[in-house]
Amino acid sequence: MDQSLLVFITVAEKRNFTRAAEELHMTQPAVSQYIQMLERTLGTTLLERNNKHVRLNKAGEIVYHHAKEIVGLYSRMQGLVDDMMHQASGALAIGASYTYGEYVLPRIIARLQTQYPLIRPSITIGNTKQISEGIADNELDIGIVEGELKHEKLHIEPIAEDLMHIMVASGHRFADKETVEYKELKEETWIVREPGSGTREAAEAMFARFGSRPPHFMEFGSTQLIKESVEAGLGVTLLSHWAVRKEIALGSMRRLNVIGTPVSRRFYLVTPNTKFHTRASEVFKELLLKDGCAPE
Repeated sequence: MDQSLLVFITVAEKRNFTRAAEELHMTQPAVSQYIQMLERTLGTTLLERNNKHVRLNKAGEIVYHHAKEIVGLYSRMQGLVDDMMHQASGALAIGASYTYGEYVLPRIIARLQTQYPLIRPSITIGNTKQISEGIADNELDIGIVEGELKHEKLHIEPIAEDLMHIMVASGHRFADKETVEYKELKEETWIVREPGSGTREAAEAMFARFGSRPPHFMEFGSTQLIKESVEAGLGVTLLSHWAVRKEIALGSMRRLNVIGTPVSRRFYLVTPNTKFHTRASEVFKELLLKDGCAPE
């Protein structure tokens, strides 16, 4: 791989030649020479420089975007070749939506580490768009997302059903009621995730299906904060059964039997649209399909 591309990426991200040199374990003059070499090859300057920092110009932004993709492809190629000669090992960059990443994925990673100790997993939590873009740009190897999507660079397949329930505090007036109708909950304060969240999309779809959107809302950017708020009696919410297992077991939250629920949605596995995958990705997928999709 062209070393000048790696040096350029590091300078662009550190925005400083000295910090880039430290990161690369090189001298500052050597870093400058690599940048000059790349600029001569391309026939244009790529960086705007001053005494404190450097920043990308328009040409630099184009080169940075494609350099990241080239470096990612090279790393993937090297990993595939290594896989032919060794057992599953190396870095595995996993992306996941909030619900799956925070409440299901940890136990899958624990099994992965037990069976394949040479694999070094890292986890990025984000929304569907962030995870899919990370895989398309070769920054992530594999992902699990909540929302459907289409992308020419990606292979998407459904892997698990997620059942979502309306939840209340154990002391709520409806907590012990055998059956509840949705219209009885319309005047409740609904505590929901922020727009763009898969959990929020599921809640909005439920409101639309019932033909009425509750007037009282609180928006929080964290599922954990929503659970704490519901437990404190601030309102009701719609959450994945995976996210509330502990609270139900402890008796701090109750699942309402609301006519027309639970709400069902799908989790999707996202991988690069190629016939070549690292051995680490393949064994993780096998483990995921075996142990990470069963309803509880």
